[in-house]
Amino acid sequence: MSDSTATTAAALDARQLGRIGWPGVADDWAALFAAHPQARPARVIEQHRTGYVVAEGPGEGYGVESLPDWARPAGYRAGRTDPTERPGVGDWLLVEGTGASAKAVALLPRHSAIKRAAAGEHYKQQLIAANIDTAFVVSGLDGDFNPRRIERYLLLVHGGGVQPVIVLTKADVAGAATIEDARDALADVVEDVEIVVVNAREAASVAQLDRWLGPGRTAVLVGSSGAGKSTLTNTLLGIERMKTASVRENDSRGRHTTTHRALIPLPQGGCLIDTPGMRELKPTGEEAVADTFADVEALAAQCRFRDCSHEAEPGCAVRAAIESGELDPQRLANYRKLAVEVAGAAGRLATRQQQKADSKPGGRPSGRRPDGRGGRR
Repeated sequence: MSDSTATTAAALDARQLGRIGWPGVADDWAALFAAHPQARPARVIEQHRTGYVVAEGPGEGYGVESLPDWARPAGYRAGRTDPTERPGVGDWLLVEGTGASAKAVALLPRHSAIKRAAAGEHYKQQLIAANIDTAFVVSGLDGDFNPRRIERYLLLVHGGGVQPVIVLTKADVAGAATIEDARDALADVVEDVEIVVVNAREAASVAQLDRWLGPGRTAVLVGSSGAGKSTLTNTLLGIERMKTASVRENDSRGRHTTTHRALIPLPQGGCLIDTPGMRELKPTGEEAVADTFADVEALAAQCRFRDCSHEAEPGCAVRAAIESGELDPQRLANYRKLAVEVAGAAGRLATRQQQKADSKPGGRPSGRRPDGRGGRR
């Protein structure tokens, strides 16, 4: 991406925009800039029921409540547009006007998005954050540590086209043996994924994350309540901005001190999105299990039979790896479980998409959104 891309939009302050993750004008954005020459790019830094807070730099944001149907938050007169195609925290809008007259005129296409399937009987997706470069998967080195849950986070992060980094917090209360045990437990889980161990209260320790937080970069924190996400944010900022709370001693569970997603400019030059803890991590059906379980997939490719179920078949490379200690049987179990969940979600997604296609009256094409994607107004 480069600001040299042709555009007729209002002059951009790339330096200020870079402080909130501006990547430059992408090729697929240029037509929207040309269509709205008086508009300015602004990033969604908070989402509320009736509107958004957007910013054009690291200073105070402003509210945008003059919204066409495609941009209204899902809980407010949502119309027919899919909730995940509406703006969310991290999205870039083109905005015209100022103050109370500020109006969103286009949503710039995303280059990445982390989503999960929403709870409920009907298939829905929930957008966690958009236009992310790095996802810090945060886990405490206490009762919060769970390699199987980390695998689920990696599945969602990889599915969104985002680089994951595992951040193990509470190094100040964990002994060297605990840290080493955690690294060993993650040895298979995080092939090609970097692990960083930090004391979230110590600036010098947290500075290990700075290389992912330079100008034009956006990171998101995901993890359970009590894992230390808000403490990390405060230390990166150098001020106590986010509320924090102690975890329960019996199970290391934390309370939801972060109640909504917010994009925060950082002194390092980039920005960070802090999210509430997520206890339910359901795949959307758009993920590729092979991205998170490349080791299991590679072993399966060596089995004698193409349709090997990895149970009792002769020549099963997966069972041989388990018997030799090369593969953790719990990793295989989670691979199977998540593969079934992803396949089920993919089926529900396909059904939902077909229902939407069948509901178009008379087979006529639906109205087009300002960003060129479908959706009735």
